[in-house]
Amino acid sequence: MFDRINVIGLGNVLYGDEGFGVEAVKSFLESSDYPDSVQCIDGGTQGIYLLDYLESGDAVIVFDALIPLDYDRKVYVYRNEELPGFIHRKMSSHQMGFSELIGLARLRGNMPREIVLIGIPPKDLELGIGLSSEVSALLPEAVLAAKEIVDEWLSVS
Repeated sequence: MFDRINVIGLGNVLYGDEGFGVEAVKSFLESSDYPDSVQCIDGGTQGIYLLDYLESGDAVIVFDALIPLDYDRKVYVYRNEELPGFIHRKMSSHQMGFSELIGLARLRGNMPREIVLIGIPPKDLELGIGLSSEVSALLPEAVLAAKEIVDEWLSVS
């Protein structure tokens, strides 16, 4: 049973597609009507301050811009044990922090029962607000993937 589901968006909206996670969680929130047990969090670049959101959820979805080892520009969904090896290169300070958060939560024995990362490789990481057209076009698919997972989790509850 999942009493609390946290949906977290990571990223820096000042660097184009690096803000994907924040835009995705906003779109998720605006286009859904879930019960109060589903919390949406704009995690920005908060790093260690997100530990409570990671540990307090029975199930957690994280939206983030990411670069897998071999990638196409598409939506990637990683579940549970798939998480550790997904980052090809560090794009910003929060990304390493999220990997460390997962490790810290594991060490403390406080990992959520389910954790999912939904990401899109960025096209533009230059200073500027707003997603590139390529990443914007994939945003609805990423949000839909999250909704399907949340719906699955809620049906188990």
